[in-house]
Amino acid sequence: MASPPPENLSRAIDLWREAYRRQMAGELDRAIELYQESIRLCPTAEAHTFLGWTYSFQGRLDEATQECHRAIELDPDFGNPYNDIGVYLMQQDRLDEAVPWLEKAKHARRYEPRQFPHMNLARIHIKRNRWWDALRELEAARQLAPTDQQLARTLHSVRAKLN
Repeated sequence: MASPPPENLSRAIDLWREAYRRQMAGELDRAIELYQESIRLCPTAEAHTFLGWTYSFQGRLDEATQECHRAIELDPDFGNPYNDIGVYLMQQDRLDEAVPWLEKAKHARRYEPRQFPHMNLARIHIKRNRWWDALRELEAARQLAPTDQQLARTLHSVRAKLN
């Protein structure tokens, strides 16, 4: 398959960045339109992942998951869609299914913020009262994000459970 012209990729990136701004402003329908336009112009793992994330804001978890699978097909090294699939499964209380996706996210070559899959795995462990496993994941997350105050509070809370 031939690479898209550079101007298409550049325009596609501009579109998904604008879509992201709209998404964060709560303009979900407009964000979806912009992500879809970006994908039509030049499909990227980012646009599919963020389109899926927008669908998840609307409770459309099956569609969100499908977009993440499309992202992985385009770029298996991009970690965000693995984490997102794990989160969507967690939202459906399908915790056992979520774990392998979060593990894949932890090891993805291209992923920011790297602490998220650790934090999500910790949430699963906490829900299951596996405090030592949760502690291990939170400490790994803390190594990756030493200034995250919410993470620090969660870590402190889990440590308190173990004392």
